[in-house]
Amino acid sequence: MNIVLIILVFGVIVFFHELGHFIAAKINKIAVAEFSVGLGPAIFSKERKGTKYSLRLLPLGGYCMMLGEDSASEDENAFNNKPVWVRMIVMAAGPLFNFVLAFLFGLVLIHYTGCDPAVLYGIEPNSAAEEAGVEVGDEIIRIDGKKIYNFRELQLHMALLNPGDDVRLTLERPDGTRYEAVIHPNEENGGYYLGVHGGSVLSDGPLTTIKYAALECRYWAKTTVMSLRMIITGKVKTTDIMGPVGVGKEMNNILEEVKEISPTKKELILNTILNMLNWCILLSVNLGIMNLLPIPALDGGRLLFLIIEAVRRKKIPQEKEAVVNLIGFALLFILMIVVFFNDIKNIFF
Repeated sequence: MNIVLIILVFGVIVFFHELGHFIAAKINKIAVAEFSVGLGPAIFSKERKGTKYSLRLLPLGGYCMMLGEDSASEDENAFNNKPVWVRMIVMAAGPLFNFVLAFLFGLVLIHYTGCDPAVLYGIEPNSAAEEAGVEVGDEIIRIDGKKIYNFRELQLHMALLNPGDDVRLTLERPDGTRYEAVIHPNEENGGYYLGVHGGSVLSDGPLTTIKYAALECRYWAKTTVMSLRMIITGKVKTTDIMGPVGVGKEMNNILEEVKEISPTKKELILNTILNMLNWCILLSVNLGIMNLLPIPALDGGRLLFLIIEAVRRKKIPQEKEAVVNLIGFALLFILMIVVFFNDIKNIFF
């Protein structure tokens, strides 16, 4: 059952991404040759108004195949014959839909589990935070000058600290008084700690739910960008990077933990759904961000070509773009193989 849920999560995320491209293409009257739900052999297909709709065997997402997307076409409704701004919208729609999906799931998650405002619900005795005069009930407004909204953002910031770094917090007392505290964190087990604890509070209404659903997307976008930064700066080794197999294993571990802590079938179902929604938000935002990177073969790479075209006011020869995209695809494929074997090694060795 776990493997079915894990595959379903990946499938929904990729499908929604492709749905974004499809809807944007249809709105702008771009001919879509095929829109497929799933991959592999077709189980069912039907053609309607020039578009073939397919249901395929493997529930691993889908694809939107537009006329003139990868090759020249004389059809006036082909992708390559549409204005550059239209093509940019269509390319950006996939990642945009990933963020929309994450927000919608965030509404459900926040409604049931609550949110984690950057309020301090606990201060450890003799900790760096206590010595700096920080008190329970204070809300963190900024960390080193950067605005935060979730307590988890403090934890994320701490992971990027270097030896000897101080942390400058802007805090607000419950009475509205703001003050600053410069804290030299405690070091323990190779990490840095201030000695403060956050907590989760239930949403007090629809506006709070909407606010923190958006902030949930913001948090995971920030996490994705900072994770890339940590990889580039060497704070995270490439051997620690997880691909779909590694992520699937972690999801399976969570599902097994949910079974242990859920005393009734009703609670098991609810906890399973909420945990899968959390993974959907994380992965959907991650996919949206990664697809916007200016890497050939990804949406971001195609958007870069379109931006260059808009600036030059002249199309880049399609055969040259195709060669660059092919090279980018080959490099991504090699990276996928490396990450796959890294996942296997981490799981079995």
